[in-house]
Amino acid sequence: MSDALLNHHTIVHGHRIATGVHGSGVPLVLVHGTPAHSIIWRRLVPRFVDAGLRVHLFDLLGFGASERPLDADTSIAAQLPVLRALLDHWQLDSTHVFGHDIGGALSLRLAIEDGRRLRSLTIADSVSYDSWPSPTWRAIRENCIEHALGDPDAHRETMTRQFKSAVADPARMSGELLERYLAPISGPVGQPAFFRHQVAHYDARHTADFATALPALRVPVHILWGGEDAWQPVRYAHRLHADIPGSTLRIVDGAGHFLMEDAPDVVAGEVVAYVRRSEAERA
Repeated sequence: MSDALLNHHTIVHGHRIATGVHGSGVPLVLVHGTPAHSIIWRRLVPRFVDAGLRVHLFDLLGFGASERPLDADTSIAAQLPVLRALLDHWQLDSTHVFGHDIGGALSLRLAIEDGRRLRSLTIADSVSYDSWPSPTWRAIRENCIEHALGDPDAHRETMTRQFKSAVADPARMSGELLERYLAPISGPVGQPAFFRHQVAHYDARHTADFATALPALRVPVHILWGGEDAWQPVRYAHRLHADIPGSTLRIVDGAGHFLMEDAPDVVAGEVVAYVRRSEAERA
């Protein structure tokens, strides 16, 4: 599933980024979050393609199938030039974007700094303001070195608990699916790289200016949120909605932080409808 989604590799600023392009029509760029990778889009991409969208996706630098360099900054701030370079590589002067978790914050940062490149933006369960790291992730980050070099079995147990808490029904995150989420962040390379490239950058300073920056946005923004999100409380969805002019909001009942796993049909339908509405308003 995830392997088929990533069907290309691109060198960006000297680093290899795993990418994929599927379908034809109106462009939509997908920006995943943490501790995920492109697997989180596997149930949405076919729906987007069937709806007539050309889907562009990638694994963030240091994540999933992309390069995990020893000396690279992989914070939200450092991922923004990578995203811009990919838009150039794909020859997307303007595009619709869908970002989840830190991918939502990264996409909002693009909207703040270079809004002309976005036809519309949908964000889902995004980190924002002072919302992150969540309590369980804060405890893990505070012991980052210990976890990075710790017992592999204990690490997998900890991450299994985290993944199960990301969905409304913990039983959903089990078996092969759980293993596919765990694979890039486990093992002698994946485990320390996960803490170096992801957990170490769980820092609200990257979103601290949202309260002042977001009211100036002139990009159409749709906000999706899992009603049972245990990592990013729903109150942040309402705060984002209040701060972003003209934004729309949909709370997805029965969905957790990984709402693409809990409610793929609802999420895909919301994104497609918002893209079509935005295209109609541009015409």
